[in-house]
Amino acid sequence: YAGFAERYDLFHGAFGQHDPEQVGFFQQLFARHGVRTILDCACGTGQHLHMFHSLGYEVTGSDISPSMLAQARKNLDGAGIPVPLHQVDYRELPHQFRTPFDAVTCLSSSILHMESDEQVLRAFRSMRAVLRQGGILVLTQGTTDRQWAEKPRFILAADTGEFTRLFVIDYLGAGARYNIVDINRDGDASELEVWSVDYPHILLQDDQRRLLLAAGFASVEFFGSYRCEPYDKEESRSLIAVARA
Repeated sequence: YAGFAERYDLFHGAFGQHDPEQVGFFQQLFARHGVRTILDCACGTGQHLHMFHSLGYEVTGSDISPSMLAQARKNLDGAGIPVPLHQVDYRELPHQFRTPFDAVTCLSSSILHMESDEQVLRAFRSMRAVLRQGGILVLTQGTTDRQWAEKPRFILAADTGEFTRLFVIDYLGAGARYNIVDINRDGDASELEVWSVDYPHILLQDDQRRLLLAAGFASVEFFGSYRCEPYDKEESRSLIAVARA
């Protein structure tokens, strides 16, 4: 994400503005599991750190990307929010964190950067190791069983009038490359930026369940959106996993 960290934020809108459905989902989930402390282990530019902190949780952020962490620090400092940030690979969390968390989050398809089941399993075991007994891991991604079956070439991800983001997807065997086309409009002027993100090893519902249980989690539940409806392989457009340690 070097060179793209600041542009990445355009997808979410202004820093500190959060989807009410997403806020409600996490409030309900964290209340049900007695969550007070959270590690966002792929925190990116800090959007979810801001959201969790604003809801009153004790929050820590980590990410492997120095560019994303630098943008997160800029964003959080600008909002006056003192959240500790750490540069660490989420496959190596126990080397950095000694005190267990009530929840670990790995959001926005971040787990899809792993190249194999073995690397995913290593990541899940790392996340499990920094959770208290009964704590939860939350994973979210937009690549679903439905999308993988239909393999759409184009997905309109955002269109606000001033900003448009289009995904142009190359399906590459077990993985995919998301070519991201951003159009920024300022009056009569438009700016075009193109960048890409590789997901070499797509995980779907059955893959996640198998690997989470193999990593030592006691149970896994799946949702198809932040409205909390059950995940449906044929219909759902989001894949949200909640694994209990």
